[in-house]
Amino acid sequence: MPSPSADVTTQTSPSSPPGSTGPTDWTGCAIEIALSRDYLPDAAQVTGMSFGTRRVAGAWRPLVADLHRAGVRHARLPAPVDLCRDAGFASARALVLIRELTARAIAVDWVARCHDGCAGQGMFDHLFPPDRVDSGASGADDQAVRGWRDSFFLGKCVFRRGPGFVEVRDRRAGALELFTIDEPEHLVAIGQLTEGVPAGQVPAPVRRDLADARLIAAQAGQLWWLPTPAYRWPFPALAV
Repeated sequence: MPSPSADVTTQTSPSSPPGSTGPTDWTGCAIEIALSRDYLPDAAQVTGMSFGTRRVAGAWRPLVADLHRAGVRHARLPAPVDLCRDAGFASARALVLIRELTARAIAVDWVARCHDGCAGQGMFDHLFPPDRVDSGASGADDQAVRGWRDSFFLGKCVFRRGPGFVEVRDRRAGALELFTIDEPEHLVAIGQLTEGVPAGQVPAPVRRDLADARLIAAQAGQLWWLPTPAYRWPFPALAV
């Protein structure tokens, strides 16, 4: 069996400037994550099963591809993740990371926080469900996470690239919504949005179209792409 750290690339973040409240660089915002080869807590205690806890930063897509290739099948985020529009860099970046982990079918243990009711609106229901949603509203937390868990399946909102187009298959609202995007400006924007981009860099008409379709999230002054990449079909295409 290879060592737990084999073939896993860890990208660390630069230090924040003195007196700052956090990193000013989007991809330099590091996230702490615990990694394991197995979903079961007991199995993670077996020698060689845990990759330990590390702080990662940089582009998520190649990093998560490396983790999956090395055998990671379970991740845990110790810090709560805010879902609302006023979420900070760390939470927004964590959600993009969860999107990539979900796309690779890596199970994620995490805690969501929501104070404006967005957890019950289905925007993030295609991401691996959290252990709980903390909002402070009695009964609302259990209902939000229960609905999320009950409705979740891999590929619930997924996209794939073709020659000159992007196809999105979205079942977050229940029925299939199919989007075929082939406008050059939109395709350029999607390429940038995959890792996240400052909101002002996306042309207003493109931003409006994608926001109206609920395909992007706006947090911490950044926009990021919500659908998970289709690295492989988890079910026959007609089921997704």
